[in-house]
Amino acid sequence: MFFSADIGIDLGTASILVYIKGKGVVLKEPSVVAFDRDTNEIKAIGEEARVMIGRTPGNIVAVRPLRQGVISDYTVTEKMMKYFITKAQGGRTLRKPRISVCIPSGATEVEKKAVEDATYAAGAKEVVIIEEPVAAAIGSGIDIAKACGNMIVDIGGGTSDIAVISLGGTVVSASVKTAGDDFDEAIVRYMRKKHNLLVGERTAEEIKIQIGCAYKLPEIQTMEVRGRNLVTGLPRTMTITSDEILDALHDSAMIIVDAVHNVLERTPPELAADIYERGIVLTGGGALLRGLDQLIEERTGINTMIAEDPMTAVAIGTGKFIEYLGKK
Repeated sequence: MFFSADIGIDLGTASILVYIKGKGVVLKEPSVVAFDRDTNEIKAIGEEARVMIGRTPGNIVAVRPLRQGVISDYTVTEKMMKYFITKAQGGRTLRKPRISVCIPSGATEVEKKAVEDATYAAGAKEVVIIEEPVAAAIGSGIDIAKACGNMIVDIGGGTSDIAVISLGGTVVSASVKTAGDDFDEAIVRYMRKKHNLLVGERTAEEIKIQIGCAYKLPEIQTMEVRGRNLVTGLPRTMTITSDEILDALHDSAMIIVDAVHNVLERTPPELAADIYERGIVLTGGGALLRGLDQLIEERTGINTMIAEDPMTAVAIGTGKFIEYLGKK
C-alpha cells in the first residue's frame, strides 16, 4: 500500500494542526504537555493535557512548550511533535515523511534551527520551513505566485504576523507578540482589577469566545463567570457584559491594528494600490474575535475580510506549500 509521506504542520502556540497530502487537516490538538516533575515522565499530550491546566497536583505540571510561536522547551516539543506525527498517520509509517513546518515571520535563525532540529528528531526525512503569512495566504486560496500585492494578517495564539506578499515571497512584514493568549491575559487582568475576581486561563478563553469583541456589538451580550473573590477568598459567580470585555481587549486589539498600519506605511505604492483594491485577509484563531475585521477596516479604510476557515488556513497552506515545491 502506498502511503503519502508529505505532511504540513502548523506549529502554533495554542494548538498544533497536521495536514496530510490528499487527506487535508487530520489532526488539531492543543499544544500542551502534562508531565510528572519528579520522574520527568510525560502523562498526557494535547486535549488530555489541556484539561489538566490549573487542575494538577504539585508534581504534575501542564506546560506549553511553545511560547509566542517559538520553542521554549526543546525536549518536550520534540516528544510532542513525534506523538502528533505518529497519531496523524494512524500509528503506521511506511517511510519517513517530508515535513513542512511554519514559523512566525519574525523568528530568528536560531529559532528556525530549533524548529528544524526538533522536526528531524521527531522523524522527518526532509524539513521545509515556511513563514506563517505565506502559508496563511496559500491556505486562504490566494495565488501567491502572481505579481500582485496581497495583505495577510495571521493572528495566532502567541504572535500576530502581518505581511504583504507578491510573487511567492514576503515584501514587507511585521510580527508582534500580541495575539490570542494576550487577549486571555487582558481578560484575567480586567476581572481582577475591576471586579476583584480571579479567573483562570481556561475561563478567560471561554469569556473571549462567548462574548469577546474588538468592536461594539449591536446587541450587548452577557455571561455568567465563576472565579475566586480576592477579598473574601471564596468562590463567586457574577455576570459580565460584552461591553466590559470590549474595554478589556481594546489595548491588545489596537497593538495589532497599529502593526497593520505600520506595514501599510512601508508597502511600495504599486502593491499598496493592489491591497486597497483586493482588501486585507485575516486568518488564525484570533481572526474569530468578533469585530476585529471591522476595527481594522475602520482604522485603515481598506475592506477587511476573514478567510473561509481561518483556524486551518495556515495548516492547509503549509501542506500545500510542500506540494507546490514538489511540482517545481
